[in-house]
Amino acid sequence: MDSQKMNYNAGQAQGQAQEKANTMMDKAGNAAQSAKETAQQAGQQVKEMAQGATEAVKNATGMNK
Repeated sequence: MDSQKMNYNAGQAQGQAQEKANTMMDKAGNAAQSAKETAQQAGQQVKEMAQGATEAVKNATGMNK
């Protein structure tokens, strides 16, 4: 194999590796964003439950009148 073809093949391999790396980074970024959104939703649910519990205690003790 001549050096020109070897350089071409090396460039092709490098390009393919870079594309795979970019795809993996995109997938990792998407997974991180999804995890962040899920955590935010869970946090919001916990906050709402705590507020509901506070209101229930106020109602039970007559502090909400």
